[in-house]
Amino acid sequence: MKMENQASKIRPAHRLASVSEYYFSKKLKEVAQMNAEGKNVISLGIGSPDMPPAERTVQALCEAAKNPDGHGYMPYTGIPELRRAFAGWYKRWYGVELNPDTEIQPLIGSKEGILHVTLAFVNPGEQVLIPNPGYPTYTSLSKILGAEVVNYDLKEENGWLPDFDELEKMDMSRVKLMWTNYPNMPTGANATPELYERLVDFARRKDIVIVNDNPYSFILNEHPISILSVPGAKGCCIELNSMSKSHNMPGWRIGMLASNADFVQWILKVKSNIDSGMFRAMQLAAATALEAEKEWYDGNNANYRNRRRLAGEIMHALGCTYNPDQTGMFLWGKIPESCTDVEELTERVLHKARVFITPGFIFGSNGKRFIRISLCCKDDKLAEALERIRKINE
Repeated sequence: MKMENQASKIRPAHRLASVSEYYFSKKLKEVAQMNAEGKNVISLGIGSPDMPPAERTVQALCEAAKNPDGHGYMPYTGIPELRRAFAGWYKRWYGVELNPDTEIQPLIGSKEGILHVTLAFVNPGEQVLIPNPGYPTYTSLSKILGAEVVNYDLKEENGWLPDFDELEKMDMSRVKLMWTNYPNMPTGANATPELYERLVDFARRKDIVIVNDNPYSFILNEHPISILSVPGAKGCCIELNSMSKSHNMPGWRIGMLASNADFVQWILKVKSNIDSGMFRAMQLAAATALEAEKEWYDGNNANYRNRRRLAGEIMHALGCTYNPDQTGMFLWGKIPESCTDVEELTERVLHKARVFITPGFIFGSNGKRFIRISLCCKDDKLAEALERIRKINE
């Protein structure tokens, strides 16, 4: 009893009051409970690729794992083979020259990179510009680390691109970072060279750092581009990238960031005090994956293209509308005027049709009239989800 009383007096750090448990962490527990009760929920929520990496990637992992000398701690900077592979990948697909020794930092997933970058650049009380709608982790990590979140609007009528007239009116005196994410999640909006040029110009004039999160550029997107392709961008920009989406390796936790040598060194100072280098066999396998030819990406996208068609039919069955030019592994749709609340719609679909769809409000207030469907689901399951939803709407 005494121990229980003592525990009741212990309180968490104040920073936890600024955030809640990640939406998918909570909701997937509910879905798991429904499945345990035999309800067989089809999840169209989270963006975890369900297709495997290339066979040669898995073979490279297995072969390297057999090396008895390859199981020790690895360099914090990543092994040279992986850094060179990332540099070659950027040169081949984005037309960007990167020095593999000084301008690339491998990461244990790009989500972890959000933490490292924020710690390296933002003091408590300073401001961070975050898109609304946007990836929730930009907001939650900023709050946990004591930064002040300032949202900038992405709106449907502006193609989900930043409104530079609005940005120019904002006080930037305390802003250190501006998070951007193109191809955009959740909206599927794509970047253009002109957008990246305007962002680089804005960063230079305002003395801020643009951090572009770029994990979706190979999914249903014919022309991958990088913000670092803009001349001089390395001086004021950081780009995060990931192998989770582009190479079907979400559980491997392999990402990277690229920027100028000074920025990379500052981030390494943080990273080296927080985590370690990845297993050598995984790094060598990732380097192999980065050598993929266009045919491999095309094959991956052929699967996504058919899934996208089925997701579009689900949108229509729900009375939702969407932009057919979206990129990435989700479909973002606007709920009908007859629907008063997006969560009312998604909860009805979850409990009546047993299909989990993400409500757009979790990405910010500008997403409150939208839903997001993940394409990370087998065709037959998507087709079944469509039939279930049609039945509850009959």
